[in-house]
Amino acid sequence: MKKYKIAIVGASGFTGSELARLLARHPQVEITAITSETHTGKLFSDLHPQFFGILDMSLVSAESVSNSEVDIIFLALPHKISMEYAAKWKNLSAKIIDLSGDFRLSSPEVYKDWYLKEHTFPEGFKNAVYGLPELFADRIAKASLVANPGCYPTASILALAPLFAEGVVESDSVIIDAKSGLTGAGIKASEATHFSNVNENFKAYGIGVHRHTIEIEEQLSALGHFNSTIQFTPHLLPVDRGILVTAYATLKNPVKQNQLDEIYQKFYRGKTFVRLRNSPPGIKDVRGSHYCDIFPTWDERTQRVIIISAIDNLLKGAASQAVHNMNLMLGMEESIGLNQIPLRP
Repeated sequence: MKKYKIAIVGASGFTGSELARLLARHPQVEITAITSETHTGKLFSDLHPQFFGILDMSLVSAESVSNSEVDIIFLALPHKISMEYAAKWKNLSAKIIDLSGDFRLSSPEVYKDWYLKEHTFPEGFKNAVYGLPELFADRIAKASLVANPGCYPTASILALAPLFAEGVVESDSVIIDAKSGLTGAGIKASEATHFSNVNENFKAYGIGVHRHTIEIEEQLSALGHFNSTIQFTPHLLPVDRGILVTAYATLKNPVKQNQLDEIYQKFYRGKTFVRLRNSPPGIKDVRGSHYCDIFPTWDERTQRVIIISAIDNLLKGAASQAVHNMNLMLGMEESIGLNQIPLRP
């Protein structure tokens, strides 16, 4: 069995750690390099002690990747930095999976509007494929640069995709109320993520201006073939990990619950990692797994659809989605290395 060579660029964060955890046990890959500019020379297990005796590789500078022969490069770097590495390595034979937001949007102009920075590798948008396997598996399989979706957009888009694909949604009726665990804010501490501010607290942020709003809008609008304005409000939960989305939409015509169920069952037939639930899911139902659990319901009283969606933000919303994309890009069976059962409690 062939083993593909993998480099993880950016080891210090939660995403790099989770990528390493999945890839270390993936039967068809070999991690050949893990990079960190800040911690070069240290062991990966010094940075993430859960890997002690399992993955004791020395961390190297990203420059070493330029001279190595690898099949896939994962960019587990912050927004506004990944684009520099994607530009630097555009002529390498390795395929790139970028876990930042640098190539998720439709153009460098839209990126500048929402990320408030001029994009330094605008030509990357021509080849980048949005890496949501449930929607774009065929395109991902042929891609050389995949933009791994954000965690909020993954849960939100999967919650609403069947309705947009069916063309049954009133274009500007969608409201998304989303909550994320603390790891969604990244590994670096800030005033907003300080224990005393998060513990026993619950708050909204980025109201009306969160950068994931446009990512959700663009993907759903393209799927429905009409422009849709989405109201998206994220909230910070005092938990480690997980995202719970509650989405509301008005349909062009009323439906019955069995009709709504049929729309979702048809759209997600054969999609292994989307589970259509018969009761509302919680974040512990998907914790530590690649599953997205969805519960659509028709509210007869208000004549609206309410959809609950739950994912693990570090996995289906980041690392395991990247591995799923890797499997497709390398022509492997798409679920290989991703069959972890959720951790509960």
